Amino acid sequence: MTVHRIIPTVLIALVYCMPVSAQRVAKYGADFLAGGVDARALAMGGANVGQTRNVNSVYWNPAGLAHTEYPEVAYMHAERFAGIVSFDFAAIAYPVTRNSTVGLSFFRSGVNDIKNTLNAWDAERNRPKANPETYITSFSAADIAFLLSYARRLNQRFTFGASGKIIRRTIGDFADAWGYSIDAGAQWTGSRFMVGVQVQDLSTMLQSWSVNPSAFLIEGVNPDSGEPYTFIEVFDQDLPTGDTFIVLPVVRLGSALIVPVGTRSTVTLGLDLDIAFDGQQADAFNLGEISFHPRGGAEFSFRDLVALRAGGNRISQTDSYGLDIVPSVGTGIRLGPLSIDYGFGDFGGLVSDLGYSHRISVHFTWKQERFRRPLE
Repeated sequence: MTVHRIIPTVLIALVYCMPVSAQRVAKYGADFLAGGVDARALAMGGANVGQTRNVNSVYWNPAGLAHTEYPEVAYMHAERFAGIVSFDFAAIAYPVTRNSTVGLSFFRSGVNDIKNTLNAWDAERNRPKANPETYITSFSAADIAFLLSYARRLNQRFTFGASGKIIRRTIGDFADAWGYSIDAGAQWTGSRFMVGVQVQDLSTMLQSWSVNPSAFLIEGVNPDSGEPYTFIEVFDQDLPTGDTFIVLPVVRLGSALIVPVGTRSTVTLGLDLDIAFDGQQADAFNLGEISFHPRGGAEFSFRDLVALRAGGNRISQTDSYGLDIVPSVGTGIRLGPLSIDYGFGDFGGLVSDLGYSHRISVHFTWKQERFRRPLE
């Protein structure tokens, strides 16, 4: 076993997760939220900004919360990157007045059982310890977000909403970060056609990372200093330092068309476009520092009971493969106030070996008159 193999996994995580200079623009600073929520929406490619009308609007477009008539709750669990990353989402929406609705949501994305091999290295002898596996411990890297949302209906066609967002990111005891921002959105809804816009991180998000140097101390005492060995002394590697980086706004445009089929069935078509300003250019349609990320999908709903869905949740242009569309499919069933949905997709894309993603979500509406939106 060489020094390079024993260097702890956490250092690799820190290199990828932390900026190298203060106030640097982050292209993927809030990427754990980019995967989306709601198996129905994700099976339709994530084309949901214009048509979202329930509790899941806390993510897609807070303006959609204004369409709820009763309290609603939702939960989704997803496995990403062949099960390496687990993702959970829970939310509640409550209509408080004739025209106002509030929502509260929680997100967690995590990688568990990451190996920490710091103490498997014998610093005094400069080689692995005997039976190094007995000195290996585990930790988790987790990203958490809380959103408090508010939506208001201006008239029968137009709604708007906003969300205050707090994120917390941790890499075991080694490093952590806080971030704060505001999302805002609006919707126009016609009889069959609807459009919407959402601006994620409208206020620009600042993520401030801090590193805990004591977590990198090595077991044993350096005979020269009489102090515990440090990571720098043992591995000749500098530790990352705490920094702050910026997550720029993303404008998300959405549209949807509902087409009746027969007497009680419908086909819903959705098309969204994300516009980012953080310089993403790899495999993305772009004009300089501005990149464009289209999404589209369709749903066939039979008597509002069973639904079949398909879409493309990432459409990009690659040098090696040309046009690359990440497909998604899914189905759902509605049992009175309860909806259960499943979505399946190639999370990494057709040109990647990152594995598939399974999403399961449930949605429940408290359809009792005492909980119905007030009329006055």
